[in-house]
Amino acid sequence: MRLTGYVVIELKTGKFQPEYAGKLNFYVALVDDTLRRGHHNETIGILICGTKNDRSVRYSLGRSTSPMAVATYTYDKLPASEQQALPNEGHFVAALEWAEAGSDTDDSQ
Repeated sequence: MRLTGYVVIELKTGKFQPEYAGKLNFYVALVDDTLRRGHHNETIGILICGTKNDRSVRYSLGRSTSPMAVATYTYDKLPASEQQALPNEGHFVAALEWAEAGSDTDDSQ
C-alpha cells in the first residue's frame, strides 16, 4: 500500500515556544492550499526542537485542527552509525543555500 500526502517538518534548535505551533500551522495550511489535492492524505506538521514542556505543547496544539506533533531531538545520543545515516550540517547548509538562491528568481515577468 502506498501512502500519499505531505509532511511539513520544522527544526528549531532551542526550547519549544508556543508561537512555533502557529508558524507550523501556517506552513501546513500553505501546503494544503498550494500542493494538496483530493487524493492526498491530510498534511502532517512535525516540529522538532531541542527541549519542550509537555504542558506548553498541549495548550499550543490544543485547538489545532491539523495533525501536528512536537518532538525533541537527541542527535548526540544516537549511535555513531545512525548519526552517519542522517544529513550533516553541510547538507543542511547546502539545502538552505539552494533554497535561498531559488527564492531570488523573479516570476513576475
